[in-house]
Amino acid sequence: MDTIYALSTAQGKAGVAVIRVSGTRAFTAVKALAGDVPQPRKASLRVLKDRDGVRLDEALVLTFAEDHSFTGEETVEFQVHGSTAVVAAVLEALSDIDGLRPADPGEFTRRAMENGRLDLAQVEGLADLIEAETEAQRRQALRVLSGDLGRRAEGWRKNLIRAAALLEATIDFADEDVPVDVSPEVTELVESVVASLRKEISGVSTAERIRSGFEVAIVGAPNVGKSTLLNALAGRDAAITSEYAGTTRDVIEVRMDLSGLPVTLLDTAGLRETEDAVESIGIDRARQRAQMADLRVFLVEGDTAPDLTPEADDIVLRAKADLLGESTGAISGKTGAGIAQLVDRLTDTLKSRASGVGIATRLRHKQAMERGLMSLEAALVLLPQGEDQADIAAEELRTAIRALDSLVGRIDIENVLDEIFASFCLGK
Repeated sequence: MDTIYALSTAQGKAGVAVIRVSGTRAFTAVKALAGDVPQPRKASLRVLKDRDGVRLDEALVLTFAEDHSFTGEETVEFQVHGSTAVVAAVLEALSDIDGLRPADPGEFTRRAMENGRLDLAQVEGLADLIEAETEAQRRQALRVLSGDLGRRAEGWRKNLIRAAALLEATIDFADEDVPVDVSPEVTELVESVVASLRKEISGVSTAERIRSGFEVAIVGAPNVGKSTLLNALAGRDAAITSEYAGTTRDVIEVRMDLSGLPVTLLDTAGLRETEDAVESIGIDRARQRAQMADLRVFLVEGDTAPDLTPEADDIVLRAKADLLGESTGAISGKTGAGIAQLVDRLTDTLKSRASGVGIATRLRHKQAMERGLMSLEAALVLLPQGEDQADIAAEELRTAIRALDSLVGRIDIENVLDEIFASFCLGK
């Protein structure tokens, strides 16, 4: 297998840049540039030179022996000064060494998985951690990266293998007297996995929202103050405001961090009947996005009812509190009245929803668990029917095991690997 190298820190000027080399010729590479191979896991100051002896930089060098590195291969990290010229010179020097080539996106992480350092779920957790923007996203990604999902899947697998083995014994000794009825233990093992799977499946949608962000739509009639409210919540002029109805014609999105939760605020077109073709398209989009949003904030004037029927947890507020001379149940993006109370309500509602999150975070996880659950539910129907259906029940258990194995990459993952690793940068 080739030895690969890449810049592992961000492109551009920085105080320090890290260049990583991994593979069987990594120690050859460090010896070529630094003159020797420093003691593993000990930072060593070295002068780096190219093959002509030209000084490139003075750097800290870290070496990691096979099975003691991120990739599981011999690995070297050069911590050089972070100028673009220094980085380019060191990468050029590495390219001159036989057997080395630039890494592909995510190739270091892919090698870590192939060498058993990470399972597939942990790889996904690492990708999420790199993309994390809020505290909730960071915590969720770290749970997956730490192997929580893999350990949970291993527990399910252990119970199902035990249950399958008991059933296989029943089949193998069908013509003999089996001293113990295994069906109660098998049923108990399968039911425990079923209950755990149902709980995890129910939390995936919330976990996906933490990854991608909750959507909160601001909905109301034209010129009711939606864009002004959006600007007040965002702390900047994200949307154009005017006294003319129909100013907003498309959905405007603003990303926010509410107490660690990622939230996308949606400023929608004012809901009304119109003959303007362009505005009509905007209104249709507004209705669709509002209906798909996780939460809606309705702004109404007077005793007017919202154009859409509010759902549980939706917030209905009287608009333009600055003109009403009251604050209870009213809000004003212009003066800020009621803004803090709205933020508190949004935060409390979304935190309550986020509390139901599990350790499975992706649609792929949900689909694998649902396939496993379907087979286990079929097995539970077959088990009470005795020895005649034992072989079919055992096959259902094996099918469930295979489905859950795909969670951590034991089987059936080639079709998702390229997509996952394409999201990584070159140095990861």
